[in-house]
Amino acid sequence: MADHLEASVTLPSDPASVSAARAHVVGTLVEWGMPADAELSDTVRLIVSELATNAVQHTFGQSPTFTVDVVLVRHERVHIGVTDSHPRFPKRLPAAVQQDNGRGLVIIRCLTAECGGRLRIRPTREGGKTVSVDLPWVQGVQAAEAVTAAGQQES
Repeated sequence: MADHLEASVTLPSDPASVSAARAHVVGTLVEWGMPADAELSDTVRLIVSELATNAVQHTFGQSPTFTVDVVLVRHERVHIGVTDSHPRFPKRLPAAVQQDNGRGLVIIRCLTAECGGRLRIRPTREGGKTVSVDLPWVQGVQAAEAVTAAGQQES
C-alpha cells in the first residue's frame, strides 16, 4: 500500500451533507484497512459529523460548499480536515445548561485528545478556514486486530 493516500469530497452546505460526509470518510477508511466497527472508526465518524455540522451551521450561508479531506500517512496517522469559505474561526461558546448547541468543538477537542491526536484551525489562502484533526492510525487498526485475534484464540 502507498505511503500516502488521499481522498476528498466537496459537498453543498446543507444539513443533508453531514451524513454524506460521514459516509465518505468511514467508507474511505474501510477501503484503507480500518474495520468499520473499530473504535477509531466510531470516533472519526463523530468528529466528522461535528466538523461538517459546524461547516453547515456556522457559515451563515457565506460558504455554499465545504470540503472534507482524508489523508493516511505511512499507516501512522490519519488526517481529517473540513474546509469552508467563511473567514470566521470557531469560538468556544459558554455551555449554558439549557443550551442545545455550541458544544461541537468541545466534543471534537475531547475525542481528539482521548485518541492522542491534535486539533488545528488554519486560514486558507482563499480567506476561509480548515478545521483538521490528526489521529494515530495504528490505534484503531491494532485494536481491531487484537479483538479479532482474541476471538480466534478462544475458538
